[in-house]
Amino acid sequence: MHLSTHNWMRAEPLETTVRRIKQYGYSSIEISGEPTQYNTKDTLKLLKDNGMRCWGAVTLTLGERNLAAKDEGQRARSVDYVKSVLTMVSELEGEILTLVPATVGKVTPDATPEEEWKWVVDATRECFAHAQKVGVRIAVEPLNRFETYLFNRCAQALALADAVSPDCGVCLDAYHLNMEESNIYDAIRLAGKRLFDFHIADNNRFAAGLGHLDWAKIVATLREIGYDGALTNEFVAPVDRTPAAIYPDMVEKNPVDISPEQLKFIQDHGSSLLTEKFYADQMRITAETILPLIK
Repeated sequence: MHLSTHNWMRAEPLETTVRRIKQYGYSSIEISGEPTQYNTKDTLKLLKDNGMRCWGAVTLTLGERNLAAKDEGQRARSVDYVKSVLTMVSELEGEILTLVPATVGKVTPDATPEEEWKWVVDATRECFAHAQKVGVRIAVEPLNRFETYLFNRCAQALALADAVSPDCGVCLDAYHLNMEESNIYDAIRLAGKRLFDFHIADNNRFAAGLGHLDWAKIVATLREIGYDGALTNEFVAPVDRTPAAIYPDMVEKNPVDISPEQLKFIQDHGSSLLTEKFYADQMRITAETILPLIK
């Protein structure tokens, strides 16, 4: 196992992110699924120059992106988007695409369960065929019920993976597991060899170590099933705007280089633009919590 991180949680140059995480002992990055933001040749050189690698990417399934959409054209455009992310991961010599099939934030269905199931299976199969061509594995990720209505538990993600291919896997996230599974450890065991990726944040979605999750037991369970991939940091710090704030200086008051879409995505996840110091501290705390357990 090794420690990785997402980079969508703060708008900053990739160079800044890479140099910071190298300092704290991270080995790879699971890059934001926005291919237009990256020149893959330059990005690959940046990673290699810093002794880092691309573990993979996560789809930012936002706006009109939805593999379960009722509209056929919308589904087709969503498939094209996923294919573009798969191609980016391949060009970055990555291994994994974490696939969130339905729009993040959409909590009501468009059609019957039978109709939506057919749509999402067919669309994911098309994405999977492209994944095989470019040599990237797909891992279906369930999110909590407040972020999507379609896939919330490991068993549901496995059902889609099973419908696609025995070589399609799942990605689990400790934060979502804590909310949706009756037993976190049994959910990890259920995934077994189909677990291709694992995301980490504590029960309050701060850095691992700042909540009540039992990280030693989680890592031990991952070892039990033979998991040898990344533990990818994905904290989404909730912002406190009251006098009870624990971290009064966590919000960046002078943001730069942030698109309206990225800002909305971060805010829709219950967070805000974070100051560099607070963000760096969260990265450090995760590393200090996880690295002793996986080395």
